Amino acid sequence: MSKDNIQDVVRKSLEKYFRDLGEQQPSNVYEMVVFTVEKPILEAVMMRADGNQSHAADMLGINRNTLRKKLQQHDLL
Repeated sequence: MSKDNIQDVVRKSLEKYFRDLGEQQPSNVYEMVVFTVEKPILEAVMMRADGNQSHAADMLGINRNTLRKKLQQHDLL
């Protein structure tokens, strides 16, 4: 799947989310989307890195301590 395909999936999901809200006002959309997609990203990268946090952090372009924090936030540790 290309970057464009991923963007299309996110865009379509958000459009559906807004439609489903109806008259309700959306709030904290950015935080909701980031938190929602972050867990499967972490799971996939950790699997690809065979559980090696240093390698996973390098793949993600983040500090290893930041990765550990995010893994804990998502109950992945």
